[in-house]
Formats: sequence, C-alpha cells, structure tokens
Amino acid sequence: MNEEHTIINIGRQFGSGGKLVALKVSETLGIPIYDNELISKAADESGFSKELFERSDEKRSIFNISSFFGSGRFGSAQNYVGDNELFKIQSEVIRNIASKGPAIFVGRCSNYILRDARCLDVFITAPIEDRIKRVSERLEISAEDARTRIGRQDRTRETYYNFFTFGNWGAATDYDLCIDSSILGIDGTANYIIDFGRKAGLIKEYVGGE
Repeated sequence: MNEEHTIINIGRQFGSGGKLVALKVSETLGIPIYDNELISKAADESGFSKELFERSDEKRSIFNISSFFGSGRFGSAQNYVGDNELFKIQSEVIRNIASKGPAIFVGRCSNYILRDARCLDVFITAPIEDRIKRVSERLEISAEDARTRIGRQDRTRETYYNFFTFGNWGAATDYDLCIDSSILGIDGTANYIIDFGRKAGLIKEYVGGE
C-alpha cells in the first residue's frame, strides 16, 4: 500500500449525514469518493451482476447466482455465492483503489480492510431525533417510519461490520475520530475532520493536486 496516498474511511450511523460529510470532504480536498461506486467496480471485476452486489450491500446474504452471473474472471463459480465471497471481492477492489491514489471510502468495513495502511478512520454519529428529522425529510416519510428505518438499517450495518471485522461497529477503539455531526453541522464536521487529519499527519497538504 502506498503510504503517500491520503485515504479516509468514513463509517456512519444511518441518518447522521455521514455521506453528506464525506461528499463535502471530497469536494474540499479534491479526493474521489467511493460509496455505491464500489458496487459497480466489484461487479465489473468479478463478472457478477451489479444487482447481486446491491442486494448484499452492507448486509449478510447468500444467493443462487444463476440469474446474476456474468462473464468475468469468477466465471467458473459454483451455483451459490455467499457474503464471504462477495466481501472478498469488494475488499480486493477497495485495496486496489487505495493502492493507486487518494480516496475516501464510505462504509463497507473499509477501515478494517485497510487496517494495515496509514488511513484516517472516522465514524459519524448524531442524536436520534436529528437523524429521524433528516431521514423523514429526505425520504418523505413519517417520523415513526423514519425511526423504524433507522433502527433496521443500523442493525444491518452493525451485524455486517461485526461479522467481518470481529470488532464493534461504531466503537471508538476502531476509529481515529468519532464525531457528532449535529454539533457543527455538515460543513463544520467536514472541516473539523480535515483539520484533525492534517494535524495528525493523515491528510497531506498537497491533496487536490495529487
């Protein structure tokens, strides 16, 4: 892994605005961001369809691949593919991207996958009421439905993360920085992460022109 690259891994509670923060950090630093883009890359490199990765995105599952199979280098796979295999493929994609240049990864256990590299690992939280408000407005659903959606999504992410990393999703010991986005807002949180990363020597001053 190239130690000169700026790599930022951002985990987030559902509804905390983590993706928005990641986008702002990406915009400010000029570093590409990878979220759903990882699904397309994993599909392209494996030969499995994008739909297969979408159905298993940050959740545990097993599929009959007869209707998802493509023509990639995994073309001789067995009839069934589980989340372990899909996780390995996506992990390979993440490592490959990180080895080539600066990147911001959102979720998908990237902090664990890149644990041997020099990265800035961040976890973004927010109070439940703030998260309910954001999810309710974004998805145009009731507060009650938003609360249910948040609980379900967080449990799914937690199960996925804990299974593959043997860690505890959101635990401070797994990250360099845990921050409540409701305190400084989206832009303020992004700026704080950048300032923290630079002071810690984990974000290079020349990013944007790398």
